[in-house]
Amino acid sequence: MSKEILLTKEGYEKLKLELEELKGPVRQRIADAIREAKSHGDLKENAAYHEAKLNQSRMEGRVNDLEHILERAKIVERAENSGEMAHLGSKVTLKDLTWGDELTVNIVGSFEADPTQDMISITSPLGAGLLGKVISDEFEVEAPAGVQKYRVLAID
Repeated sequence: MSKEILLTKEGYEKLKLELEELKGPVRQRIADAIREAKSHGDLKENAAYHEAKLNQSRMEGRVNDLEHILERAKIVERAENSGEMAHLGSKVTLKDLTWGDELTVNIVGSFEADPTQDMISITSPLGAGLLGKVISDEFEVEAPAGVQKYRVLAID
């Protein structure tokens, strides 16, 4: 049996909307592009046809991935009695003790992670290091750039 995939409610809804978009309008646009390219004749040297088929293959692969994720998804809600402890779904403000910077990250499931949007996976070194921490806890994370030291300033 496959392992369950942890997601926040927001992450689950986002993936569900992406799946609906792919199975509806995106699939239709690709089918129309294939039909149009076929109408131009010889498929062996028809770049538009080959591109449309490649797009179809990528889209169907993503649909399969999303269906797999959503079938195994377990939505994790923040418990009412969790207090100020960091866990999946928490927004945590940290102080980088090495550089003195402050950063705020959201702890999310691995399929929701987007470091450019400060959405950190619970399976990443920082995300795993944050789990269970409370305000004023200090901890170290082994990262590719070396050991990073942080202090928890706030948890929402």
